[in-house]
Amino acid sequence: MKIPEKFIVGLLAFCAALTVLITFGILYTLAAETVRFFSEVSIIDFLTDTQWTPLFSDKHFGILPLLAGTFLTSFIAIFFALPIGLTIAVYLNEYAPKSFAFRIKPVLEILAAVPTVVYGYFALTVVTPFLQQFIPNLSSFNALGAGFVMGIMIIPLISSMSQDALYAVPKSIREAAYGLGATRLQTSFNVLVPAASSGIIVSVILAVSRAIGETMIVAIAAGMQPNLTLDPTVPIQTITTYIVQISMGDVPHGSLEYRTIFAAGISLFILTFILNNLSFWFKKKYQQKYD
Repeated sequence: MKIPEKFIVGLLAFCAALTVLITFGILYTLAAETVRFFSEVSIIDFLTDTQWTPLFSDKHFGILPLLAGTFLTSFIAIFFALPIGLTIAVYLNEYAPKSFAFRIKPVLEILAAVPTVVYGYFALTVVTPFLQQFIPNLSSFNALGAGFVMGIMIIPLISSMSQDALYAVPKSIREAAYGLGATRLQTSFNVLVPAASSGIIVSVILAVSRAIGETMIVAIAAGMQPNLTLDPTVPIQTITTYIVQISMGDVPHGSLEYRTIFAAGISLFILTFILNNLSFWFKKKYQQKYD
């Protein structure tokens, strides 16, 4: 039985409209509760206060400690994942036999399918004790171990997207580099990587967005102490882990303390929105076009 084309077009239009409506519904919920929150808390204090203690008797609502923890773990993750992911992409695209690359790529992407709670306990029970052998003052809950494991989690994202960007570079550019006497290593890193830089940078930006939104790894391995610090050896708290802490706690619905999760949530939404749009803008502006 042949399905009418109009039915398929209508179904696709319905799915697109439903997606937009759900997005606007989420935004409305976040915005409405955030407006109520800022009717009681100064937005200047929210952006400039260096303490985040909404559950204490001496209440402070400064988002900076949560932002610091979020950016610290994300930076550690990217610092660890970028060189490894890019090296894997170059190897699979330029050095590995095609049959091997075809088989190993799905194996690498299995890392992205591992539940993040497993990564969290791996960071807490394996990575942190290992790091404590070299860093004696490393706390049992810390940003360093959580950041490293987050880096392992996002390696497949960087390697897969970077490999696709390298694969899109025309073969003629490789042959031109070889014709000028460049070695395979020189061609890979001095010619192909710059030619595919727009796609590689987009993969990094999207990986940062993924790291910023991560919850379970940092909730389990990084602790839940909102410290305004750049020291990776101490416990920290990120925006997502704070939202989990309040959502699963005994904070009364509708209270000021409960509304803090919406203020934190819209901050997280703005961060990821900016990063995602930055990736689209960067790819559109700097993408190489070849004839």
